[in-house]
Amino acid sequence: MNRLSRRLLPAAVSLVLAACAGVSPQPRHQATRAAPVPATPIPAKPAATSSSPTVPPETVWDKLRNSFAMSDCDADPQILHWAGKFTHNPARFEQTLRTGLPRLVYVQQVAAQYHVAGEFVLLPWVESRFRPDAPRKHRPAGMWQIMPITAKSMGLRVDRHYDGRLNIATSTHAVMKLLQRYQDQFHDWRLTDYAYNAGEFHVRRIIRKQGMPPATPVIPDWPVRRVTREHLVKLLAMACVVRDPARFHVSLPTLPAPQRLVKTAVPEPMSITLAARQAGMSVDALKYNNGAFRGNIINTDHAAYLMLPLRHARRFRLGTQEDSGLLAGSTTPQANQEADSHAGRSSRAHKTHTVRRGESLWQIAHDYSMDISQLEQLNHLSDDVIQPGQVLHLDSID
Repeated sequence: MNRLSRRLLPAAVSLVLAACAGVSPQPRHQATRAAPVPATPIPAKPAATSSSPTVPPETVWDKLRNSFAMSDCDADPQILHWAGKFTHNPARFEQTLRTGLPRLVYVQQVAAQYHVAGEFVLLPWVESRFRPDAPRKHRPAGMWQIMPITAKSMGLRVDRHYDGRLNIATSTHAVMKLLQRYQDQFHDWRLTDYAYNAGEFHVRRIIRKQGMPPATPVIPDWPVRRVTREHLVKLLAMACVVRDPARFHVSLPTLPAPQRLVKTAVPEPMSITLAARQAGMSVDALKYNNGAFRGNIINTDHAAYLMLPLRHARRFRLGTQEDSGLLAGSTTPQANQEADSHAGRSSRAHKTHTVRRGESLWQIAHDYSMDISQLEQLNHLSDDVIQPGQVLHLDSID
């Protein structure tokens, strides 16, 4: 080796060692690591209100099921038998229930006030299918099918001018108060139903002889009439349908808010015809839920309100506020003062009507169930021409 080679050899070795030092040694059998993937931003968690499922509001039927206090569908074969009979024609069942639903919802509200078991909300179905059956002499009437003698004991007025059994509000409160009293006495909803159908004295008499019935059988094995036993079975059968409508291939209808029945104040006596026009509904539709008034006059001494669907109640209130002159005269001081301001003189002893724009004498006579000739004679009219603002007398001035 010459002198130049000996001088360059150390430098070359140093370069080789330096190059080797820059390479990281890999352990044996180590898997090759994949190249890193660029991180993807994680979307923010949606607000709870948008990601959580919306809980539907509790329906009329949900509330009713939650208020049931007696046995379910399978407690007795007769319950299923009658549930099947009620729903054997699904379309007819649904239509009948839909027609009665405004009344059912009102009954449900009152039952809750008296803490009465939800099954009894369906009592008018058993009695009348929620129909306002017209009164007949010595016969039951109204959706509760109350006898005249029973009505008097319940504090409901029944005479040729007014029948409280057909007043939805007062009859419902009277029935729920009665059921509450029965339950406080017997502490068994089954006996409460027996008492409603057969009378509380009959139930008391059986209790004295046989004692309270056991929990089973569900339909007490008591010496009662078949109709009394079936009354309880039918009540539980209808509750069964509400519990599980799909089991009977029916759907339970819904009630839009504008169709709900509300008590609507009538500030002064007026004709049913006039009330219907102000409410924007037919006379027959108004009478359907207000059959207690036997004639064509709403006597506020008997009931100072009407049961109207919410949408018609709003319209009726606006009508009565816009023109108090539409109201038939009343004996209340406020109404008499209004009549005085229209007539320009004291008119506290007789009824008047202030003519509105567009009204005819024939229409006014019709609204107050009068002959047009009688109205002309009372007001000394030579023809049927009347003017807006004109005050017409509806009865004679003594």
